[in-house]
Amino acid sequence: MDFSLTAEQEAVRETFRAFAEREVKPQARDLDENPRFPRELFQKVGELGLFGMRYPEPEGAGTDVFTYILAVEELAAASLSVAAACTMQSLMGTYFVHKFTTGELRRRFFVPALSGDVVGTICMTEPNAGSDLLSLTTRAVEKTGDWFITGQKTWITSAPVADMFTVLARTGAKELSFFLVEKDAAGLEVGRGIDKMGVRSSVTSEVSFNETPATCLLGERGAGFSYLREILAEIRVVTAALALGVARAALAEAVAYAKERVQFGQPIGRFQAVQAHLADMAVDLEAARRLTWWAAWRSDQGLPNDDEAGMAKLFASEAALRVCDRASRVFASYGFAKEYPVERYLRDVRFTLIGGGTSEILKINIARGLTR
Repeated sequence: MDFSLTAEQEAVRETFRAFAEREVKPQARDLDENPRFPRELFQKVGELGLFGMRYPEPEGAGTDVFTYILAVEELAAASLSVAAACTMQSLMGTYFVHKFTTGELRRRFFVPALSGDVVGTICMTEPNAGSDLLSLTTRAVEKTGDWFITGQKTWITSAPVADMFTVLARTGAKELSFFLVEKDAAGLEVGRGIDKMGVRSSVTSEVSFNETPATCLLGERGAGFSYLREILAEIRVVTAALALGVARAALAEAVAYAKERVQFGQPIGRFQAVQAHLADMAVDLEAARRLTWWAAWRSDQGLPNDDEAGMAKLFASEAALRVCDRASRVFASYGFAKEYPVERYLRDVRFTLIGGGTSEILKINIARGLTR
């Protein structure tokens, strides 16, 4: 299949590549060593239009999935922390607010979120409900026409800085529903921050609700799981694109180091053992890119894509882990030192193994698809 980019796609990729090289990459190490939400960069990404790319005009740009993931890869190649925070905003943190709000609520939350002036997140995972969302215990109870939420969420991206929370809660024995909650709502508490191995400036924390009033029910009661399935494939394709970005950066660093590091009187890139590492990295990266682009193309064509997106995310994240590990081996001792970014890449890339579904869950889903 021909994946030649259009002039528009090339322009988007070059715009985000230039921005990432100029603005994001110089700050990546400091954001890792001194983790904090990258608000200035976040708002600049909003100005570039990433947060509105996947939403229709006139509020958004109406961009296809393929073009969007090109921009995501460029951000991830410079800083996976920044890219993770921005993809949360541009997809899961705003999707249901876009889909189900109108009027004043839309003007107050969704429109400013596209510029980065309002930060959004989604609250699904719980201490005892990760991959198994049907076992979540956070509940929403209706009283005189209003909804009140009680429960505990964890691993919530951007929670410490979020202005709006999309919350998945149980509304009946077999019902899951989405709600919009504002940051100043009574009973909402952003709790313990999670000190992570990687993507450290994509700030993450626990969130609790104690009879917290919801601003509104998003969509129909009990339709939460079906709504989530609408964007699950895209979430996985985007996670694959994040993996591509960090893997590409790791390969570039390894190639550059193999050319400049001299041992036994010649650059180490002339040794077959190092060449084998570089070749394996290049093959993994190209295969992951093709699989990811194929899944993105299928999304844009409106074709069934659950299995293909799962395959892309599974392969790209595992391949990116292999690429980052091999890059560290090329650097040898220096791959273990913070002096070079490959140490950060190897920590950051593990994020892509979890986001969008773990490899273990994806393998189960893919196998079920084969035996349906």
